[in-house]
Amino acid sequence: MVGDSLYEGPREGVHRQAFLPYLHVEYPAGVAFYVRTSLDSHSMFASLRGKVRELDAAMPVYQMKTLERQLDERLSTERLIATLSAAFGVLATVLAAIGLYGVMAFVVARRTKEIGLRMALGAPQGQVVWMVMRETLALVVVGLAIGIPAALLLSKYVSTQLFGVKSTDIAAAAAALVILSVVAAGAGFLPARRASEIDPIQALRYE
Repeated sequence: MVGDSLYEGPREGVHRQAFLPYLHVEYPAGVAFYVRTSLDSHSMFASLRGKVRELDAAMPVYQMKTLERQLDERLSTERLIATLSAAFGVLATVLAAIGLYGVMAFVVARRTKEIGLRMALGAPQGQVVWMVMRETLALVVVGLAIGIPAALLLSKYVSTQLFGVKSTDIAAAAAALVILSVVAAGAGFLPARRASEIDPIQALRYE
């Protein structure tokens, strides 16, 4: 009887297995040994090869690797997917910020006369900024209302493709929400600030 162990990899989990003595196996098979040592990997590999040569010079020794390297090879695909997902996420965030900035800049340009009239009648700059930012926040709320349920549905699929990723990671979801809100506020604040600096006289003449 032996303790539970990951035999095939971290994604497969622990399964029931039966181990047979090597000399009692009727078919030839390779043998893998795990060695615990305090030496670095290069010194350990050289020492192990020398010890095997002392016991049997004809015994082949190959695929020597550390547990860290073995785990890296097992999770190489998952890490590539995670890296690409992060890259596409950053690209999508940048494109969303550019798109939101373009929309709000267009809205400010269309409402130049209205903004100039408001400022000519005594509207303070802070009120003009809030008027534009309010529309930006409305767009953000609509986007979040659509994006959050979609993210929850897709997270279940992502968790099956990546090892150690939870579909209900509250910290990651909160961080993403804060980042998107900050990016959206920054993209909307620039047109809002530009609108608050409009000269009322020139705005009333704007065509």
